[in-house]
Amino acid sequence: MFVLSILLLIAAVVLFVVSRGQGAGGWKVGAALSAVAAVLAGVFACVHVVSAYEVGVPVTFGKIGKPMTSGVQFTSPFTDVTSFSTRPVDLDLYDKSVVEVRSSQGGVLYADITIKWAVVPAKAVELYRLAGSSEAVEERLVVPDSREIIRNVFAKHTSEEGYASAREQIGSEIAALIKERLAPRGIDVTNVNLRNVRPSDKLQDQIDKKIQQEQDTERAVEAARTAKAEAERRRIEAEGIARANEILAKSLSDKVLYNQCLDAYREAAKANPVYAVPCGTNANGTPVIVNSGKN
Repeated sequence: MFVLSILLLIAAVVLFVVSRGQGAGGWKVGAALSAVAAVLAGVFACVHVVSAYEVGVPVTFGKIGKPMTSGVQFTSPFTDVTSFSTRPVDLDLYDKSVVEVRSSQGGVLYADITIKWAVVPAKAVELYRLAGSSEAVEERLVVPDSREIIRNVFAKHTSEEGYASAREQIGSEIAALIKERLAPRGIDVTNVNLRNVRPSDKLQDQIDKKIQQEQDTERAVEAARTAKAEAERRRIEAEGIARANEILAKSLSDKVLYNQCLDAYREAAKANPVYAVPCGTNANGTPVIVNSGKN
């Protein structure tokens, strides 16, 4: 715009000089219009409008000025203004941009994560020095720093902690470190969401085998526990039977058994007049024939 104003001013001077030499009124009108257009172009060259939700960084002959807030700003015609959006931006690291990490055991995991960040207007100058443009902030600062931190955090945990037991803790660690890293650079990280962590195919096979081994071990331990309990039950039962037999053996002498035998067959003689008494007539157990019909 400033170059256009210079050209219009030169055109106005040329037309004015020509009009004086020829005395034609048309030339003078053209010179006046060119002069007015040059002035307007010069004014517009000194005006810069910073849009809403943006912050501008002015640079004049390589010197960086103070950040410019949204609205109409008057600058030097030689000032170049770089705008940075202050709206929140969602950085989605998933699908093709998924972060591949390794655990402390060397297992490969894939982390899906979303980072919400925004430019801090007061630190736009620092961002300009580091990135140079609004588009480069994410590419040069947010993405590489976030990926580095995510990998470093997962490297301190085991594979099982990464995809299961310590996932919430890992997400909190990542969020804290990303905020700490990017805040001094003029980037405000408002939210870090560790959406999903999935093991690689090779690691998944190892996990499945480990789970199978643990289940087999649990079944073997349970079977051993059951067998031990059954053996203990049988031992107690056998000891009980042996103790009962011992008590019975001590209480039943030959004389007692002889008398019990006689009582039993005396009852049997009531129905059978002639019978054999296997108990015998004495403790030696010699059988005798008894005729109950004879007194």
